[in-house]
Amino acid sequence: MKAAVVAIVGRPSSGKSTLVNALCGGKVSIVSPVPQTTRNRVRGILTTDAGQIVFIDTPGFHLSQKKLNRYMSDLVSSTLGEVDIALYVVDGTRAFGDEERALLEALRRAGRPVVACLNKSDAAGPTWASVRTQIAAALPDVLLLEISALGGTGLEALRERLFSLSPEGEQMYPPDYYTDQTPDFRVAEIVREKAMLQTREEVPHSLYVRMEDLEMRDDGATLWARGFICVERESQKGILVGRAGERIRSIVRDAEQELSEIFPYAVKLDLRVRVDHEWRKRDPLLKKMIR
Repeated sequence: MKAAVVAIVGRPSSGKSTLVNALCGGKVSIVSPVPQTTRNRVRGILTTDAGQIVFIDTPGFHLSQKKLNRYMSDLVSSTLGEVDIALYVVDGTRAFGDEERALLEALRRAGRPVVACLNKSDAAGPTWASVRTQIAAALPDVLLLEISALGGTGLEALRERLFSLSPEGEQMYPPDYYTDQTPDFRVAEIVREKAMLQTREEVPHSLYVRMEDLEMRDDGATLWARGFICVERESQKGILVGRAGERIRSIVRDAEQELSEIFPYAVKLDLRVRVDHEWRKRDPLLKKMIR
């Protein structure tokens, strides 16, 4: 029986969250077109006859001096030192750049076994061959797999490779688990995903979700959750609320629908929008949020 903890790392928008969802067969990480949607370490669990792999989906590795981005990049580096295997995901549709070089250096420092994936094979274009050559040159002893996380191409070969590198060990979670996220975290993440999908420009990066309380009602048939979508400016609050509250109602409706499919009970939300000025500059909040 094999058992391993695997960190999924890569640049923003390389497809890490889509990949962990596909590998684990359930909604583990939220997904949006906005770079750096993932802000935390999110665990997904794959259990087969071969054993169990716990995937840690990490924030996109991004070179930036902004405090929020530094916290997320530091989280990636620290995670690499705590796992059995690093799964390096590269977007083959984008040119190789400084972020890839910095991440490759972090992989070398960590000294963990690496599996590399060239993702988005279903959209391969003029950059594909060049990126493949540069990754192969940087990691000459590492197997480079071509996959499509969205289309499912190459995922079985990827699972087999990861299990072949995994050490022997006991399962860490029951076989029916595909994530170990707490209900309040899952609710907050789904709400954040729906809010990001319905806003534009700078708003997605300027919001976070804080759940205040969760309560089971109706003899366990309904989970009621109350919380806040927090933004940095009054103008962003107006965008999220929308005309006559139309947008916030739409966010609530979409989130309730998906949460009621994820959980074995109905979910009802009481969400308010609150302004929290310059929250991305406050260390205590960032330390609590990014972990």
